Amino acid sequence: MSLPYRTHAALTSALLLLLAAGTANAAAATYVIDPAHTYPSFEADHFGGLSTWRGKFDRTSGKVTLDKAAGTGSVDITVDATSVNFGLDKMNETARGKELFDVAQYPTATYRGQLAGFVNGAPTRVDGSLTLHGVTRPLELTIKSFKCVPHPLYKRELCGADAYATFKRDAFGMDSGKDYGFNMDVTLRIQVEALIDDGSAGKVALAAPTH
Repeated sequence: MSLPYRTHAALTSALLLLLAAGTANAAAATYVIDPAHTYPSFEADHFGGLSTWRGKFDRTSGKVTLDKAAGTGSVDITVDATSVNFGLDKMNETARGKELFDVAQYPTATYRGQLAGFVNGAPTRVDGSLTLHGVTRPLELTIKSFKCVPHPLYKRELCGADAYATFKRDAFGMDSGKDYGFNMDVTLRIQVEALIDDGSAGKVALAAPTH
């Protein structure tokens, strides 16, 4: 038995709407940063090439949006500057003071940008800006690697990346050591993992990595 034309048309329209909604939901997604697997780190000169300081930040939060089909996305990351860690208590204390990060006045740093340069659904860079020490400047991140896989425990998509950039720290008002010949170049590296948000993103807020 064939359906009346109007009924058939209505069902067809409804089906198309459902398919369109499903496609939109599948294409664009929000991922929540996993703080137990995300550690921005940096390298900075000591005495004009004498040695290299290396440190990281222990606490990071934020989110990433990604539409692989459209080749678009965004990054919004907040770093707790008070969590700076050189692996040496005295150096950590100095770094939190006015000579460097001045965390009493600037407790956080942020990076916000747009994913770009997509190749086969994966971004190769981020066009964004870094806010550090109260100063905001453009900073492009190069994405060295990018991969998404099903998380074996949470049964949701997990994406990870390794990104880096170089900037002049005195451009952000952090010129400690410049008078002694310190090179102001800083290499920033961000290892990041983010789990697709299904409303239970709190699951990723682990106290320490378990895998």
